[in-house]
Amino acid sequence: MTTRRLSPPYRDRVNALRPRLFDVALAVGVTVVGLAEMWVPFESRQGEGSAPASTVVTLVAGLALTQRRTFPLPAGLVVLWSWPVAFAIAPMYVLFFGQFVPMAVAVFSMARYGRGRVPFLGAAAGASTLLYVDLFVPVLQDPGEIVFHWGVFAIVWGFGYGLRTFERRARESMRRAVDAEVAAAEQAMAAVLDERSRIARELHDIVAHAVSMMVVQAGAAGQVVEEDPAFVRRALDTIRSTGADALSEMRRVVAMLKDADEPGALEPQPGLDAVPQLVADARSAGLTTRFDVVGEARPLPAGVDLAAYRIVQEALTNVRRHAAASQVRVELAYDEQEVRIEVTDDGIGSADASGGNGLVGMRERAALYGGSVEAGTVNGTGFVVHAVLPAGSAS
Repeated sequence: MTTRRLSPPYRDRVNALRPRLFDVALAVGVTVVGLAEMWVPFESRQGEGSAPASTVVTLVAGLALTQRRTFPLPAGLVVLWSWPVAFAIAPMYVLFFGQFVPMAVAVFSMARYGRGRVPFLGAAAGASTLLYVDLFVPVLQDPGEIVFHWGVFAIVWGFGYGLRTFERRARESMRRAVDAEVAAAEQAMAAVLDERSRIARELHDIVAHAVSMMVVQAGAAGQVVEEDPAFVRRALDTIRSTGADALSEMRRVVAMLKDADEPGALEPQPGLDAVPQLVADARSAGLTTRFDVVGEARPLPAGVDLAAYRIVQEALTNVRRHAAASQVRVELAYDEQEVRIEVTDDGIGSADASGGNGLVGMRERAALYGGSVEAGTVNGTGFVVHAVLPAGSAS
């Protein structure tokens, strides 16, 4: 069954596009005002120059500003150096909104969004631009103009770099908080696991002691069953009492170890008689299913029955998740010594075949009862899981 990658929610897509839309709107606004400043003209337009050539440079700088967040250094260099290059080639108008404002935005963007040394390279690029205009653009050589330009560049660079530093520290603080929370959760889980391991050892000791006592009492009673019936009755009473105490203790400890939130924690464990429901679930998931039973089905030991059910369940889960199959066949074959399980699909081969947790779990379950699990492709296309478990006796 193939999976389809879901697109992010509409709101997330809009939020992701919002910075880009803002950058485009900012660039368009600055460019329109700069062109109006030149062609209307505004009083802020200074010097003499070519209006068409100044228009081209204004448009180039505005286009570069649309990438100020994605590519801060290249965009900033284009904005800062396009005007000095243009001044070196031909006379240009000196504009406040069309030149100085885009340059200030570029300096801020490199300090705010640049990585590594980009903020400092941006500061150097801005300083080189100001040095050029201070030396070679006569209308900007007034001391008041020089102080104003350098002061604004210093302020916007410092503001951008301060925001960048604040954001970085906020991310680091968040990461440290998450790491601390994860470490605390892992420590708590480790303590729980240690305590459960200790309880399991205690349960083992309790059961082992109780079983040993029952074995000794049963052996002693067997030796004097004819000669001393009273002793046999006392031994049987002791066996019954010891077994009841051990069973009660086991239930108490197991109840404490169970996860109260686990679905079906107190329900009876399933067996092979529940396999038809697994097949029906696979059919409802869109697979064409077939279920066959070979031989006479009979009760199995509880552990073997559960292991067989889990193997079928995991195999069908792998078919739905990984195999991209359309058909699956489940076969249970019984004979006097063993029960054989075979789950076959017509897909491209299970992703679990390389040794994933599902296949490892099947093998561990089978090995626990002296069985085995084999898995592999069929003629390079389908996939088959074949398990053999000893039938034993259910009594």
